Amino acid sequence: MPPILPHPLQPEPEALAHSARLRSEINRVIRQSGGWIDFSRFMALVLYAPGLGYYSAGSVKLGSGGDFVTAPEMTPLFGQTWARAVAATLDGLRGQHPMVLELGAGSGRLARDMLLALAALGTLPERYLILEVSADLRERQEALLATLPAALRARVDWCSAWPAALTGVVLANEVLDALPVHRVGWRQEGWVEMGVTLEGEDWAWQQHPLTDARVAALLPPTDGLPVPYDTEVCPDATALMASLAHSLKAGRAYFIDYGFPAREYYHPQRHEGTLMCHVRHHAHGDPFAYPGLQDVTAHVDFTAVARAALDHGLVLKDYGTMARWLLDAGLLEVLGAIPVTDEARYLPAVSAVQKLLSPAEMGELFKVLVLGKGQGSPAASALLGLPQGT
Repeated sequence: MPPILPHPLQPEPEALAHSARLRSEINRVIRQSGGWIDFSRFMALVLYAPGLGYYSAGSVKLGSGGDFVTAPEMTPLFGQTWARAVAATLDGLRGQHPMVLELGAGSGRLARDMLLALAALGTLPERYLILEVSADLRERQEALLATLPAALRARVDWCSAWPAALTGVVLANEVLDALPVHRVGWRQEGWVEMGVTLEGEDWAWQQHPLTDARVAALLPPTDGLPVPYDTEVCPDATALMASLAHSLKAGRAYFIDYGFPAREYYHPQRHEGTLMCHVRHHAHGDPFAYPGLQDVTAHVDFTAVARAALDHGLVLKDYGTMARWLLDAGLLEVLGAIPVTDEARYLPAVSAVQKLLSPAEMGELFKVLVLGKGQGSPAASALLGLPQGT
């Protein structure tokens, strides 16, 4: 049974009927697959099944009326601050027709805030591309960005695949956590893969021998791990780094998400893994609940992402907490541009900044990973437990 949400947050009958349709489709896939699918395939279905998955259907996902709030939804100061770092990179690429590529643009708020801020800074990209896999979210983005001044809106376009060559900046806010992950378990007999089977019409965990070489290549050292120990690995993140490295010819890529370096991600005390689900601003750990109505995510192993980037020819430019990075990028200066006397703007902005910076909110859990070409940062490598000089 799914967890009981606080009243009055129970899904409406129409939503439950939609969820039941997705459940039936996933059950069909499980039966056609011999009664078991790995968790990565299950996660891909609950999130992206055409017309039924969480990101493929039409419900509101972001903001106070959705299931969770991201930093761009919280305040335009986030995008305005990020724009300062982006502008510095674009300035260094003048004459090379630099572009911005945003992966998974959500409601479109970051794109809107970024373009307005870059225009104010006098450093606009030639084009602002959005790579979006959800047709529903693309429609929402198009509607919001249609409100931009015509000269800015004309720079925006959507693409269905990575550009063959990109000079400029890649933006990815809370993208890595939405990539399907494989669930693995450390047992007396060794590593196993955890997947989903059927008990009647209900889902249940069932372990199988681990045979996927891509998964095996990402397994952590087992020294000090208790038995049993469950965790996640993400081959799709490795594939994403390969695409980025192939496409990015000059510039930087920014990944902002919640997660840890490997030494914290695979800590012995984190023996139940990092899966997290969000529905109506209620967080829990049951990925089988409310299929199609809740977000299913996993924290990011930033060491694995960085190692994959290095393996494909990228370098680490920066890594650290979001609080430190936002302060370095000038968040307090952006806040200070709002007159204190304008209480209607200033007080909500101060509240949002506190959430962005607070260790108890987003400031410490969220990290910023900056990748590029050329000279890397030994300090970033050290923080991620990677060899110095990579």
